[in-house]
Amino acid sequence: QVQLVESGGGLVQPGGSLRLSCAASGFTLDYYAIGWFRQAPGKEREGVSCISSSDGSTYYADSMKGRFTIYRDNAKNTVYLQMNSLKPEDTAVYYCAWRGRESTVLASDEYDYWGQGTQVTVSS
Repeated sequence: QVQLVESGGGLVQPGGSLRLSCAASGFTLDYYAIGWFRQAPGKEREGVSCISSSDGSTYYADSMKGRFTIYRDNAKNTVYLQMNSLKPEDTAVYYCAWRGRESTVLASDEYDYWGQGTQVTVSS
């Protein structure tokens, strides 16, 4: 059973930065992808970014490009999401998810396991 644990959320002022972590365990596949998604109150879940396990290929939703960076530490089975220039509209619960295929896609129904989420609030 794949387990995902997110951390790093919190309250930050507009323009600030946060780094989210997703620690993954319980899998044996060498080739997989981990994605970040978010869900704001009253809105649908949306894809943020994803990364493949082997070559580190990444994919970003258009609205995140240039502000968010996803990267991995395979030795720690951990994926990070560095978020800069945060805006109030980035406020949401952020989830990481795991899929047993390496292609980088941001469709939530393509992911097999989900973490519990971490709250990010951007407010002055």
